[in-house]
Amino acid sequence: MPAISQPHHRRRRTVRLLAAAAGLATVGALAAALPSTAAAGESGKSGGKAPSRYQDVQLLSFNDLHGNLEPPSGSSGRVTELQADGTTKTIDAGGVEYLATHLREARAGNKYSITAAGGDMVGASPLISGLFHDEPTIEALNGLDLDVTSVGNHEFDEGAKELARLQKGGCHPTAGCYTDEEFEGANFPYLAANVLNEKTGKPILKPYWVWKKNGVKVGFIGVTLEDTPGVVSAEGVKGLKFKDEVETINKYAKELQRQGVKSIVALIHEGGAPASASYNYDCDAPGAGDGISGPIVDIAKNITPQVDALVTGHTHAAYACTINDPAGNPRTVTSAASFGRLYTDTTLTYDRWTGDIARTAVKSANHVVTRTVAKATDMTELISRWNTLAAPIGNRAIGYISADIPSTGTESPMGDLIADAQLAHGKQLDPETDLALMNPGGVRAGLTYAAKGAEGDGVVTYAEGFTVQPFSNTVNLQDFTGAQLIKVLQEQVSGSNAASPKILQPSSGLTYTLDLTKTGADRIVVDSVKLDGTAIDPAATYRVATNSFLAGGGDGITTLGLGTNDVVGTDDLAALEQYLLANSSATSPIAPPAANRITILK
Repeated sequence: MPAISQPHHRRRRTVRLLAAAAGLATVGALAAALPSTAAAGESGKSGGKAPSRYQDVQLLSFNDLHGNLEPPSGSSGRVTELQADGTTKTIDAGGVEYLATHLREARAGNKYSITAAGGDMVGASPLISGLFHDEPTIEALNGLDLDVTSVGNHEFDEGAKELARLQKGGCHPTAGCYTDEEFEGANFPYLAANVLNEKTGKPILKPYWVWKKNGVKVGFIGVTLEDTPGVVSAEGVKGLKFKDEVETINKYAKELQRQGVKSIVALIHEGGAPASASYNYDCDAPGAGDGISGPIVDIAKNITPQVDALVTGHTHAAYACTINDPAGNPRTVTSAASFGRLYTDTTLTYDRWTGDIARTAVKSANHVVTRTVAKATDMTELISRWNTLAAPIGNRAIGYISADIPSTGTESPMGDLIADAQLAHGKQLDPETDLALMNPGGVRAGLTYAAKGAEGDGVVTYAEGFTVQPFSNTVNLQDFTGAQLIKVLQEQVSGSNAASPKILQPSSGLTYTLDLTKTGADRIVVDSVKLDGTAIDPAATYRVATNSFLAGGGDGITTLGLGTNDVVGTDDLAALEQYLLANSSATSPIAPPAANRITILK
């Protein structure tokens, strides 16, 4: 099993106040050629000739931007490319200044072009966006000419009312307006077909949207994962009901068909895991271990054949695959990784005679958002404007590091550092605190040694810390028996987490063996679980620090919601800041944790 990272989670922290060198990706072609009468571009030119039967429609898509307006740092700002000789190389990628240029160049010469997204455009955002309740990202997406997007789980980080404000505009109810002009909202529709108001039973936003041009009609249905309540704070989904993705898409596909819209694309904020981390991996290649796994496979196999293509997300993976629909016909399923590092270019060949997509002609490829193209000046201006507003808060130093502290791996150095910080804060609240556990999906990035601005190498700024922990969770203390603690560890890898484990990041002193050759709860070697070298006593009581998301039983680790003697501490980023300031200085920076608390057997 590969190293496990979790891309989702919780509410957001807030503080007042293409063509050029793009690199060909995996091609999920459904056939070797277009229909014999297909035409690329509009056909009827002059003399009253009717358009040809087939019209190519360009679908550009991306997903999981998470407010990354500036180029992401570290591994979050790179993609892996498979070379012809079987080796791989990494390419720096991402940043809306470059994404805008790539999208605009890709559209050039394509009169029939649509740009769509698969959710999580906002939420868990860096300071430049998160500090301002993601208004900068919506403004950037407007500038990118995004036509439509589904909601993702992170669109609910601040609840349905805030999502409605991002759609419709208006100043924030508590933070107010950040500039002299009132926030205008998104000029593209957010689709939320499977998110219902519990009282009315109706979708909270539009369930679908239809793109039209010169008689060509393409419908879009947008859904988020049904398990959104399991990966978002309870307050964010209060009063909402999340329905099954397949059932919802099939329902609205029928409705679109009744309206005469036969070409349909589903925007689904749920995804899969390709067998390779390379963005240009051919996931349709035959062979043992090849292809794609994960929730999207079953979803794709059960969505009605009336839907012609699936744009997906959530897992932050890159793929352009085909998965057979219920009729046994291959259908394109794509995802463009995350953070604006890739975009997908899909050709949908529209049949004017039938009003449907000629599925034998659908082809798709991912392209790298390289940083070798010219920056889009409007995006540069946007970033500069918001950075100026954020600078007084973001530039403050909160610690010093001796090297990069990455957030990758089943156990990551960054995850361990956060757990250590929460343990230290827990001991301030109660000296009897024994250990801390951090959810991996709450670790949004690592810390890089190289200076991002003028702060100097090794300096950790508040903005960088915000990027790591943007959710504004609190540090909570609870009592658990040793037996409950063992069960917590087992729930990481069993039940709802059996297929995609969520390995909690442990504080110093907690050690155990994770045997990934086994299944379910048996992956935890019970006799190996020790605290400071002593085996966990099932009958003893342990004081455990977690964040408020986990303390509510989040991530399917329900036993964490059963603790007693609760104490609520400070904000989790404040706890990290306190820890860094207490344990590092310019002359004595903190070193990355070794990430050796969990022994992993594969």
